[in-house]
Amino acid sequence: MTALQIAEFSVYVVEAFGLPFAIFVFVMEQRKERENEQEEIFQRLSDEYREFLTLVLENADLRLLRHHGARQDLTEEQKERRDAIFGVLVSLFERAYLLVYEEKMAKQEWRRWKSWEDYMREWIRRSDFREALPLLLEGGDEEFQRYIVALAQAEQVPAPWGSVPDLFHQAA
Repeated sequence: MTALQIAEFSVYVVEAFGLPFAIFVFVMEQRKERENEQEEIFQRLSDEYREFLTLVLENADLRLLRHHGARQDLTEEQKERRDAIFGVLVSLFERAYLLVYEEKMAKQEWRRWKSWEDYMREWIRRSDFREALPLLLEGGDEEFQRYIVALAQAEQVPAPWGSVPDLFHQAA
């Protein structure tokens, strides 16, 4: 076998095995990079929720950590702070929805999303949060609005805004 034939054979071997292997490695690296990006997004959102809970603790007089809502005899200033805190929360939920939720998710993505859905359900069960929700959803992402309204309906809690179409009609 001549040197030229050996070189030609080597090129064929590289094309037959090396190129598919390089493509496989590239695809795996891209997948791993995407997983790392998703984990980073989830971690940042989790940090923001932790900061939100710190805000709630700093406003302990509003009793937002009670599962069934705060006492109803809040002053106007307290109601204003509560509504502002609820606004921060809805904004965080919407950002989580936009960054994490997809119709079809891998198992790990689904697990991450379910933790956010659990947070949403927990807050939706509060009557004071549900009452503020229609105003808080105005101007937000319509898919997120539909999602959170569907969660409220799934929780079988009375919705102060009526049916889903009513909510969008009022926001228009």
